[in-house]
Amino acid sequence: MHWLNLASRLPCTEAEGPGRRAALWVQGCNKRCRGCCNPAYLQLVERELVSAASVLDWLENAQHVHDLEGVTFLGGEPMLQAQGLAVVAQGAQLLGLSVMVFSGYTKTELEVLQLPGSVQLLQYTDVLVDGPYDANLPEHSRRWAGSTNQQFHYLTARYDDRIEIDGEVERVVEVRLRTDGSMFINGWPEKVLR
Repeated sequence: MHWLNLASRLPCTEAEGPGRRAALWVQGCNKRCRGCCNPAYLQLVERELVSAASVLDWLENAQHVHDLEGVTFLGGEPMLQAQGLAVVAQGAQLLGLSVMVFSGYTKTELEVLQLPGSVQLLQYTDVLVDGPYDANLPEHSRRWAGSTNQQFHYLTARYDDRIEIDGEVERVVEVRLRTDGSMFINGWPEKVLR
């Protein structure tokens, strides 16, 4: 059985990739990019330990309730949990959902490092956005990329580069008030945080 250590999850968002998507943020990252928009997700500590099978059940329910187009994996660093995410990605594609992954590792680094499960995860990924966030190279002309050094890799024919720039490129931010009174902000919150 494969396990995941999740930092957060949303059953439906329109700020983390094309269309309505579920989003899974994993806990833990060894990249430590200066200016990371998810600094609370960097520490390599246990947060919410769940089985990949239970995440698939959650995802199938979210798809039914929200008519999702896909799922996005973010972090933290998804490639550090590639084995469990590969199971979820394969199940997502069997449900007809697209899979988008954001990684601080470049595709070339992943090919060299062969992190456990990374080859399998990429096998079930439609779009990989790779490369570390560089605060000195802010991206203003493409959706979802944080800095200009980050690259989109279209690993299937499901999407192409039109998703990056089709229409007006706008930074989407979603704000949710949780039942415990805390706030959850996702998307690209640079304007909110200034």
